[in-house]
Amino acid sequence: MIITDYLPKDLFQDKVVFVTGGGSGINLGIARNFAALGANIGICGRTAEKLEAARAELEALGARVTTAVADVRYYEDLSKAFDKTKEELGPIHTLVCGAAGNFLAPAHQLSAHGFKAVVDIDLLGSFNACRAAFDQLKETRGVILFISAGQAFTPYFAQAHCGAAKAGVDNLMRNLAMEWGHYGIRSNSIAPGPIEGTEGMRRLAPGDDAFHARFQEAIPLGRYGTVDDIGQMAVFLASPLATYVTGTCVVVDGGQNLPGSGIYGHMLMEAMK
Repeated sequence: MIITDYLPKDLFQDKVVFVTGGGSGINLGIARNFAALGANIGICGRTAEKLEAARAELEALGARVTTAVADVRYYEDLSKAFDKTKEELGPIHTLVCGAAGNFLAPAHQLSAHGFKAVVDIDLLGSFNACRAAFDQLKETRGVILFISAGQAFTPYFAQAHCGAAKAGVDNLMRNLAMEWGHYGIRSNSIAPGPIEGTEGMRRLAPGDDAFHARFQEAIPLGRYGTVDDIGQMAVFLASPLATYVTGTCVVVDGGQNLPGSGIYGHMLMEAMK
């Protein structure tokens, strides 16, 4: 689906959208959908080469773009990135907290360092971004979008670290919706399902073609998602169509979590052998 076939190309004209971890994958897909609708884009990440490649894609859609090499675990990195964005593009209207880390690790093999790394990137990084952007979001009466995951509400094999981090992200989202609502700031989460062609899929579904065929059969809609499935939901939640939506997590997973994680866990244990 081409989003401009359904929404006006100037829907986010002169609005600034900042995406953490915006150099690739789902987060870049979100940035592209906003850029296609007129937004200017700020992105940060840890790899300059990815950011420059992403910049080229976004500028090709007509967006003005700022990039910053920044690690979301460090508040000062984000503060500088947001200051640069405001100076070059204007105050942030929509903040997408997308930077995340994950890997497969059964809990009895998971190190304390590994657990902490995921919590620091996903949860602490999300708080750092929100806190550093607060003054700009207050000025614009803006929107915060968190990228959650099904692991936040469904236990998954080898995902204790991610589940804890994302559950914290969703709780943070609800707290900010309550506390910052009177500033006009809305706060919501999107929980993607398995999204094809992403680093997350390569890490979390490492099986062969037969594995993927079985996994897709277990998804009620019978397919993997696309980055545009998530980008389109992000656009909706940040748009005037959702001005009374705050404090909620929208699951965009083709129904994958409805039967629970048992099928995936069983298949994954077989693949990891």
